Amino acid sequence: MIIYTDQQVADTPEAKAVCSRLKVPPVTVQGGEGIFKAVSAANDPVRKGKTVLFLTRNRGAFIRKCPGTRDYTCCGYKILHIGTFCVMDCAYCILQSYFHPPVLQYFVNQHKMIAELDSLFSEKQVCRIGTGEFTDSMIWESWTDISRMLVLKFASQSHAVLELKTKTTAIETLKGLKHNRKTIVAWSLNTDRVIRKEERGTTSLSARLRAAARCESWGYPLAFHFDPLFIYEGCEAEYSHVIEQIFSHVSAKNIVWISLGTFRFMPSLKPIIQKRFPDSKIIYGEFIPGTDGKMRYFKPLRIRLYQHVISSIKKIAPDVLIYFCMEDDEVWEKSLGFIPGEHGGLPEMLDESAVTHCDLDFSLP
Repeated sequence: MIIYTDQQVADTPEAKAVCSRLKVPPVTVQGGEGIFKAVSAANDPVRKGKTVLFLTRNRGAFIRKCPGTRDYTCCGYKILHIGTFCVMDCAYCILQSYFHPPVLQYFVNQHKMIAELDSLFSEKQVCRIGTGEFTDSMIWESWTDISRMLVLKFASQSHAVLELKTKTTAIETLKGLKHNRKTIVAWSLNTDRVIRKEERGTTSLSARLRAAARCESWGYPLAFHFDPLFIYEGCEAEYSHVIEQIFSHVSAKNIVWISLGTFRFMPSLKPIIQKRFPDSKIIYGEFIPGTDGKMRYFKPLRIRLYQHVISSIKKIAPDVLIYFCMEDDEVWEKSLGFIPGEHGGLPEMLDESAVTHCDLDFSLP
């Protein structure tokens, strides 16, 4: 790992703490332009970027609204922007084309983040917020105290819940914390075949589920995300097997929600996957352009897979909340038998589940 530190934050306790843990002397730089140019010049900038850590400031907002996608139902999630990129290497990852170039950035001006959280908490409105939009929530554990700090911060209030989403098993820092059930620990899941072929450097399915069971034993609420789901020969039986494994490890009553979303991608990601993962077949399915410009599986194929996965979940856990990430009302109606508007909207459905499972205060401010 190569560490660069922006000179404006080089002397901060947060930057010094990360360098001390990694035991690597940092290179102090003025801004990140030179770093980005050097990474861009590499034969594989994405892989190179996973070995470069840039300690810097977040010059924008730490708390952001989920950007959503027009014409598709959004969950009303809030993003806590702690850093960017990931050390794992999934073939389908949008971050390969989202950042130019992709570099691990960790934001050390956390006094600003805390001030924004305090302002959010003062509104005393039910809120769901997570750190896993532009990075994996738990890859920073060996370098920082970010998760511990956030878990304790959220534990001190009663209206917001933190979701830590990961493909890792880096959960030891969560043990023994007085979380007050204000943190949901969540895993992105897929079939053994997809994990083996398309998710380089990630932990196995069984390892993720064992980690989930440990977090449950420590009192944490849980969530699971099947996003992206892939359509391939034998996928339905394999996804059913994953679902059976979930409920053999953890209790349905402790699952706050399960999300579903099929593989979708901007056209710009296709040549990157072709170059970096030449053996991958995921981009050669029956795709058509969606109204948001992303390539999506033909809708009847999506619905068929959704119906199968939902049926597999409902047979074991009929009361677990299932929702779609970025699908339209037709998919909801044909797959789940209702549309979110009939239940007050998707954000309201998720808020209600968070209130129930995470002991949130649903009273008005």
